[in-house]
Amino acid sequence: MTERRIELLAPAGDLEKLKTAIIYGADAVYFGGEMFSLRAGAGNLTIDEIKEAMDFIHEHNAKGYMTMNIYPHNEDIEPLRAYIERLKDIPIDAFIVSDPGVICLLKDIIPGVEIHLSTQANTTNYLTANYWASQGVTRIVTAREMSIKDIAVLRQKLPENIEIESFVHGAMCISYSGRCLLSNFMTGRDANHGACTHPCRWKYALVEQQRPGEYYPIEEDSRGSYILNSRDLCMIDHIPELAEAGVMSFKIEGRMKSMYYVATIVSAYRAAIDSYLSDPENYTYDDSYFRELCKASHREFTHGFYFNKPTDKDQNYLTSDYTRDYSFVGLVKEEADSEGYTLVEQRNKFSVGDTIEIFGPRTPFYEEVIKEILNEDGESIESAPHPQQKLRIRFDRNPGKDFILRKKK
Repeated sequence: MTERRIELLAPAGDLEKLKTAIIYGADAVYFGGEMFSLRAGAGNLTIDEIKEAMDFIHEHNAKGYMTMNIYPHNEDIEPLRAYIERLKDIPIDAFIVSDPGVICLLKDIIPGVEIHLSTQANTTNYLTANYWASQGVTRIVTAREMSIKDIAVLRQKLPENIEIESFVHGAMCISYSGRCLLSNFMTGRDANHGACTHPCRWKYALVEQQRPGEYYPIEEDSRGSYILNSRDLCMIDHIPELAEAGVMSFKIEGRMKSMYYVATIVSAYRAAIDSYLSDPENYTYDDSYFRELCKASHREFTHGFYFNKPTDKDQNYLTSDYTRDYSFVGLVKEEADSEGYTLVEQRNKFSVGDTIEIFGPRTPFYEEVIKEILNEDGESIESAPHPQQKLRIRFDRNPGKDFILRKKK
């Protein structure tokens, strides 16, 4: 049997999320700089932070990929050239790019640069993929609109050294990924410059041409209908099929998501992938992986285009809101001291008597009841209402540094 290799690739909207993703088991992360990335609303990284990030990533034997998948206009070219010049000595493992001109700039300024073709390039067939391979691209990030059968054909038709990366989890676009014009049309904020306002998540009504001002609700229920609102992608229950089709890098969407989201989703996929790789021939899917990832905020889920073209069952017509059953209440900053107290940074309110769940890198969750909380002055308090307050808590089972505390709402 040929040994299968799977890279778990996680989003990193800022430096804290990047480090969290690596600590919680990601093999690689993708991040944007302050310019030329398609997530203008994410925290993104400064040049100094990118240097720090790559040092941290390589210290943990992981990889870091920088997104530069904007479609630039003429006025963007010289600023982009100057920006790449500032990056050229940072050991970034690869750049995720969609525009041929940007590829040329990167090759010109950074000899030997590794290029991954962004999903924004909408590669849906092997002819196009082979063209990009001929241009020096080493990895194809498939369009979300490809099925598993399509990807298997792509793998067969591509040179063996060209890798395939596909999204396995996160938000879906109702247009070909990134090509939607609604945001630009409605708000003047351009999706292709990273500023999408996500009008696909808004609630719509119908107006008849001869009756301006008369709004007729498009009703699925009394709250209206969200006719463009896709469910989120989730493929944790189909890891073998993706691997057998030739997907090497399993990509999680979410550079705009929280640190808690990143830790929870990475943990779930890490556990599932490790279980599969330990014995692919006898792997059995465990629904606990899915239950675990549902403890992060999410919409209802779909398998997207992987098995068939989406139908009305893949839209959520009732609400664009997230399901949030758990709140992130604390982060362990230091392990237990000589007196048995663990230093915890509060993130949301919790109180003495609360039952909380604790989980960490490659560590399944367990429950504890909060029996005592001390503030920074060593005073006993009944609740922790102040964000990022430093607390000392004595646990029955001491959690490690970077472990996360969460509470069911």
